[in-house]
Amino acid sequence: MTTLKIASWNINSVRARVPIVERFLDEEQPDILCLQETKAQDHVFPAELFHSRGYVHHELNGQKMHHGVAILSRVQLGDAGRHDWQDNGEARHVGARLPGGIRLENVYIPAGGDTPDRTVNPKFGQKLDFIERMTRWSEKLAEPTLIVGDFNIAPLECDVWNHKALLDVVSHTPIEVEALGRLQAAHGWVDLGREFIPAPERNFTWWSYRAQDWAASDRGRRLDHMWASPELAPQAVAHRVLEPCRGWQRPSDHVPLILELAV
Repeated sequence: MTTLKIASWNINSVRARVPIVERFLDEEQPDILCLQETKAQDHVFPAELFHSRGYVHHELNGQKMHHGVAILSRVQLGDAGRHDWQDNGEARHVGARLPGGIRLENVYIPAGGDTPDRTVNPKFGQKLDFIERMTRWSEKLAEPTLIVGDFNIAPLECDVWNHKALLDVVSHTPIEVEALGRLQAAHGWVDLGREFIPAPERNFTWWSYRAQDWAASDRGRRLDHMWASPELAPQAVAHRVLEPCRGWQRPSDHVPLILELAV
């Protein structure tokens, strides 16, 4: 059996995190790395960092100072595409076809601001509309697809450190959870994170920078996800959350996810 090792990581500025990106690539050796929040236009993306390690296939969608997504791969990529689910030109998606015909989609869903009310917080409305556009897209999918990235929503009660405390906090509000549920149902997406780490087992991917000691307080949320089409999901043979990366020098507030997929 041949497997592809696919990683996804909100890096929170790829140029600011070069040392930990290098460490991650050298230690984990994924075949494909999907990054979110690269904060780099395509012409200043540190491509040589990846090229020198064999990641010679790049699909970039960058933007100055904000957002940005990238797929770096040791295997051939084809049929690259970008969806403007934000409907304003922000660099929040890039996709490509993998060998064997699998679609890989890399997405960075908006955070949504601080107030969970679209009437007073336009960013929250933009987030919900983004998810709605993804839902309409999902309804029409007719090929095996893996979608990964920072969804900025922790859907289950056990996906946050304290469900009751976060019910009114953007990323875990009922309206966001319901919207994400409609997106998942639109294609029958399989949440691989919870296939391999079943609820209610602890499974966090993000810890705020505000905590003096992130590990001691452990106020985490599961904001990063890997979802597979129903026909593709049985090919997933392993899934891990690399929590120790949160403790590396100058870390991102997110940690990588790693999936092994039989192809």
